Amino acid sequence: MKDVSLEQVTENYYDVLREIGNIGAGNAMTALSQMLQCKVDMKVPQVRLLEFAEVGELVGGEEQLMAGVFLGVEGDITGSMMFMVEEQSARHLIQKITMGMLPEGSEFEEMGLSAMQEVGNIITGAYLNSLSTMTNLKVFPSPPAVTVDMAGAILSVPAIQFGVYGDNILLIQSQFYDEVKLDGYFILIPDLESYAKIMTALGISME
Repeated sequence: MKDVSLEQVTENYYDVLREIGNIGAGNAMTALSQMLQCKVDMKVPQVRLLEFAEVGELVGGEEQLMAGVFLGVEGDITGSMMFMVEEQSARHLIQKITMGMLPEGSEFEEMGLSAMQEVGNIITGAYLNSLSTMTNLKVFPSPPAVTVDMAGAILSVPAIQFGVYGDNILLIQSQFYDEVKLDGYFILIPDLESYAKIMTALGISME
């Protein structure tokens, strides 16, 4: 298992990951526009292969308050994925979805968390669909779990699981805009066997 690691990925594969990120973010933007019933614009997503330890710093530090949607990936590809958004952006999204019905400060009670879960479902689904389309592999998300905490605490969940898999992950940073800027971070953590499957499906050799 340890023979297959992201350190071996070819430039070809990296380009494909970037393309999956672009398509996924585009699909997510369309879905988000429909959900929020307003125009949503998007910056070209940044796609990076990072050491897991670097992620906390990239999202604004491990003490940055975030909302995280974490779910498992099943089917031909297995592993886990996470969508993270800054707390203020999460509050804004929830208020838009609930049409401002929630009292200020109550966004992270049951109704607000349910709305955030739906956002996570739509956005992670958009990325998984793009991955599935490009690889012709069947991919299914498990029911998502939502948490609001410091980035370091949220990231510790996949970190425990990820310790088995290796040191690097694929992170896609997308900025969405409606009236405000929403910084979203999509993290894909396939297990090592799944990386090999993805590359084989794309016709990319590890040689």
